[in-house]
Amino acid sequence: MEQQGEPGVPRGLRIAGAVSWRLLAIAGVLVVLARIVSALAELVIALGVALLLAALLAPLVGKLTRWGVPRTAATVLALLLGLVVVGGVLTLVIITVINGLPGLQAQAAQTVEGIHHWLRTGPLALSQGQLDGWVQRITDYLRTSQSGLTAGALSTATTVLSVGSGLLLALFTLIFFLRDGTRIWRFVLRALVPGRVRDRVDVAGQHAFRSLVAYVRASAAVALMDAVGIGVGCALVGVPLSAALAALVFLGAFVPYVGAMITGSIAVLMALVTTGPLPAIIVLAVVVGVMQLEGHVLQPLILGHAVRLHPLAIVLGVTAGFLGAGVAGAVFSVPVIALLNAGVRALAAPPADLEPQPEPGAEAESDPSPGAGPESADDAEKPG
Repeated sequence: MEQQGEPGVPRGLRIAGAVSWRLLAIAGVLVVLARIVSALAELVIALGVALLLAALLAPLVGKLTRWGVPRTAATVLALLLGLVVVGGVLTLVIITVINGLPGLQAQAAQTVEGIHHWLRTGPLALSQGQLDGWVQRITDYLRTSQSGLTAGALSTATTVLSVGSGLLLALFTLIFFLRDGTRIWRFVLRALVPGRVRDRVDVAGQHAFRSLVAYVRASAAVALMDAVGIGVGCALVGVPLSAALAALVFLGAFVPYVGAMITGSIAVLMALVTTGPLPAIIVLAVVVGVMQLEGHVLQPLILGHAVRLHPLAIVLGVTAGFLGAGVAGAVFSVPVIALLNAGVRALAAPPADLEPQPEPGAEAESDPSPGAGPESADDAEKPG
């Protein structure tokens, strides 16, 4: 029987009021969560990085476990393989930078000399006195801003230390995510989720984690294609440090749509400084072409299909994350949206469609994803 409202209050207004206070309650919860996340930003970022790396390495750990390798040994082997790959890439970049630095300095000096000559003899026809005046102004600005530059250097050093401690925490957390992910997830289920809906939330968590695994794989594939395209373009044009620029593009491309464009602009700037305007225009055309390929082919077909997200949702999520939390927000916005999307879809699906769907050839018991395993969370509490 429909509840009667207060006399004289229109039914539409009562419904609007009921919806409004519920929206206010949700907004209040979100504000409190945002304050907590902001206060614990370093911890949240470390946990986020660990979760993304766990999604990347979890299939390898599961495969090694199915081959009979003990869980701890499989975790160590996967971590060592990851460190070898990362160390190899960093070594390649560092060696490339060291070997190319003398040539880079010579090319930069030659380009600066060419720009100086063009300013004097080109359409602007600036006099030597005018050029000296601009150089003096820049020198005076740097001298007066010395205290600010020093403070910025100290802030950068503090940031580097903070990032280093965060990476150590992320690595420590990653070890336990890979080794004890299933037990951690079941503990969370028993502690926070009521028993009547525990199985449903368990399966929703499995779907969400598989969506995160798909996102990480798709992002790595897209980032690799972006890096290869821009890196090869820079190498063909003759831009120095093309391997280092390709590595930078690879890292930046993990921020969908925006990251590769920003790092690609660094490649264009490098081409302009070292090889001149025409090669810079060619590199710009390469970057624009790669961005068009990413936006119209790679992102919709690979990333969008993997996480079942519309490209507009990805772009808006990245923008909102960047405006709210800077670079970290841009990096983690799409994984969070993918997790929520898969989890909500699973919770809203009919019970018949909520059966766990392990990866082909994978046994659930060895799957390190949250909630993996043939037992439900309730079964895990039973003795024997």
